[in-house]
Amino acid sequence: MSASIPAFSSEKDADRPQASDRIRSRLIEAGQRYHANDNISAYIEEGELGQLQLEVEGKLQAVLHSLVIDTENDHNTMNTAQRVAKMFIKEVFRGRYDAAPSVTAFPNVSRLNELMIVGPIKVRSACSHHLCPILGKVWIGVLPSPSSDLIGLSKYARICDWVMSRPQIQEEAVIMLANELERRIKPDGLAVVIEASHFCMHWRGVKDDGSLMKNSVMRGAFLNDVALRREFLSLLHTDNPR
Repeated sequence: MSASIPAFSSEKDADRPQASDRIRSRLIEAGQRYHANDNISAYIEEGELGQLQLEVEGKLQAVLHSLVIDTENDHNTMNTAQRVAKMFIKEVFRGRYDAAPSVTAFPNVSRLNELMIVGPIKVRSACSHHLCPILGKVWIGVLPSPSSDLIGLSKYARICDWVMSRPQIQEEAVIMLANELERRIKPDGLAVVIEASHFCMHWRGVKDDGSLMKNSVMRGAFLNDVALRREFLSLLHTDNPR
């Protein structure tokens, strides 16, 4: 029988509810949703993320045991539960557990009001149905107003990574990203396009590795001005592939 990983670091800790139960209780008490693509960082106290990682590790070890994998003697899977728990909490799903990235905004002193396009920004996420990877690109179009905030190009990538590093469905991810950008920049117009490949189609089911999914959100001037929208869309694929 494979050894289980303790979810608690001491007997004193064992008397307390598990980290996931404590965090969940706070969310419920506050009336906050905690779906797969929600950020719950405000309800995690100091030290609890490490405890949560240990808890996930123990439960992943139980999954491997139920899959009849001898992790005690198989050198390839001996530390798999630990690696996967760390990957979930600190890497691929960290957009759920980390606070929003700090982004310095600058006033639009020059009163810029011309179309700006950022992208393609490479993004990585996971399908919330099967937890399979989603790999793709994002293009962002901004039409600033005199009252808009301006942010550095690298900050767009940080915001994209924060929003996308959660279990998602792409249709909701593009809206969440547009909402976050609109809240921070307050432009006259905002456009977001995501093009991604879904490994839940590559690896299982129909096993079609050639399909791409594309979604767009148009806000403000991009929604109302056909010429602006056409200009943005026509410029998306004139960039050099990376």
